Amino acid sequence: MSSDLQTSLKYSESRFAELKQSLNSVRDEIAQEVNQVGRSVDSVNLVAVSKYMPPSDIQALYDLGQRDFGENYVQELTHKAEILPKDIKWHFIGSLQTNKCKVLSGRIPNLYAVETVDSQAKAQKLNDTRGEFDTLNVYLQVNTSGEDQKSGLSDEAEIISIAKFIVDQCPKLNLLGLMTIGSFSASVSEGENQDFKKLIEVEAHVSEQINKKLGLSMGMSADYIEAIRQGSTNVRVGRTIFGSRPLKQDL
Repeated sequence: MSSDLQTSLKYSESRFAELKQSLNSVRDEIAQEVNQVGRSVDSVNLVAVSKYMPPSDIQALYDLGQRDFGENYVQELTHKAEILPKDIKWHFIGSLQTNKCKVLSGRIPNLYAVETVDSQAKAQKLNDTRGEFDTLNVYLQVNTSGEDQKSGLSDEAEIISIAKFIVDQCPKLNLLGLMTIGSFSASVSEGENQDFKKLIEVEAHVSEQINKKLGLSMGMSADYIEAIRQGSTNVRVGRTIFGSRPLKQDL
C-alpha cells in the first residue's frame, strides 16, 4: 500500500471516538425498536450512507465492524471501492443511469446491491454486464409519494412486470426487495408513515405474483425508527452516523 493511500485511510482518535459513539447509538436504537416490535436484530440491515465522506471515515466504521455502506455517485463509489477493504458490501443508492450500469455491475466485484432500479432496460444491463462476479442484489425503486422530483416506479402493473422479468430472465440478479424514499412531510409527521404503508402494500401484491417474499428498503436518518416499526428490513442512515456532510463544491 502506497504512503498516499495509507494517509487517505488514516483517521484520528477523536474522529474514531465520534463515529463509534454515533454508530453505537444508531445500533442501540435499532436493537431497541426491533425488540419492541418482536423482531430479531438481524432482521434489519444498517447501511451507513457515506456519500461525500472521506475514505478514512469509512475505514474507521469498518474497523468498528460496519460492513454495509451506501454511495450515490458512480465515480465516488468506484474510487472508494478500489482503495477500501474488499469485503465491504457496497450499496448504490443514487439515481441510476443506463450508461452507468456497466461500470457499476462489471467493475465493482463487491457491489452488494443496486437499490434504485426503475426500468427493465436497466435491470437487463446490470445482468448482462455482471460477468463472472457474484450475483448482484437489486431493489426496485418505488415512488410512493407521487412527487415529480422523486425517481422510481409508480405503476403497480409495471413493477410486477419488471419483478417477473428479473426473477425469470436475469440469472445474475437477485431481486432482494423494494425501495422507497419517503416524502419530507411523511417523514416528519407523527404516527404511521403513509409512504412506507404504500410500499408495504405494493410489496404484498408483487410478492404474491412472483411467489417470493421481498425485503423493504425504507427509512433514513429522519425516519428509520418509524420505518423499522412498519417493517423495514434495510435502513439507510447517513447524517446521524457521520454528522454534517461537506458541500459538493467544497470537495
